[in-house]
Amino acid sequence: MTTEYETQNTEKNIETHKDVISNEYNLEIETNSSNEEISHEATLYAEPIFHIGNFTVTNALFTSWIVVAILIIISIIIKIKIKQIPKGIQNFFEFVIEGAESLCDQVTGDRKITNKAFPIVFTIFLFVLLNNWLGMFPFGGFGLIENGEHGKMFIPIIRSGTADINGTLPLAILSVLGANIFGILSIGLWKTINKFINLNALGSIFTKIKKDPMILMTAPIMFAVGFLELIGEFAKIASLSFRLFGNVFAGEVLLASMGAMLAYILPTPFLLLEVFVGVIQAFIFAILTLVYYTIASQDHEHEEHQEKHQENKHELEGAH
Repeated sequence: MTTEYETQNTEKNIETHKDVISNEYNLEIETNSSNEEISHEATLYAEPIFHIGNFTVTNALFTSWIVVAILIIISIIIKIKIKQIPKGIQNFFEFVIEGAESLCDQVTGDRKITNKAFPIVFTIFLFVLLNNWLGMFPFGGFGLIENGEHGKMFIPIIRSGTADINGTLPLAILSVLGANIFGILSIGLWKTINKFINLNALGSIFTKIKKDPMILMTAPIMFAVGFLELIGEFAKIASLSFRLFGNVFAGEVLLASMGAMLAYILPTPFLLLEVFVGVIQAFIFAILTLVYYTIASQDHEHEEHQEKHQENKHELEGAH
């Protein structure tokens, strides 16, 4: 009996000792997890923050939605409050728009083209500008904490939509595609297609070969130039998207690096620099879009005919 009693006490002591060890182990795990640092790194890709069904919403996309909402709200307020005799903030907006239109006139050289392209170009400028700025403001301090491969990660809810290649690439595609649609509406479908597939150059071989045998050499070259123009359209898309993405993403990395070294004083001049860079990048994107619209709306064949007519006119005047 004594032996059985001692055995039972020994088993109870072992179980109690195991419980104490497990409690201490769990306490150590909780302490280590509470002391675990939360890291945040600037990634080339936008981080997902929530899902709508099977659709993933990233922080860059969410920021773009906020920008679109801001632009719509401002437009509605201006539309409601607009008056025939401007006062207050309406004066400011009219001053900005008139100055922007005058700047566009210097690029297009034609007020008619400016009036048609300005609403699209100015909207692109505001969209890119607000996206660039929202990523730098303190709103990026709000976010989610999730478990990553190397521990806990901080994911900001607000991230510049232009710091994600998935945001700048569609914007560049719409800009170049919109310019070609604008060209079709301005000079017609046939002339727009002939910029890329120059069928007129091949057709001129049969109509001008008797007067100008050199057309056999020049016509194929002109036809090949059209394909270079087509390749140039894709180069425009790459140039617009990667330039904007690269500059904005580099600015985010720079601010994060400066903030990691000294949180308050050191990032201030760089923050002011990035505010200026945000304006410059939005301006460049908008002006290049306007240039594409202007080029697409010009009838180069008509200009060539006018130049030849002027040359013939001068030759006749010189002969007389």
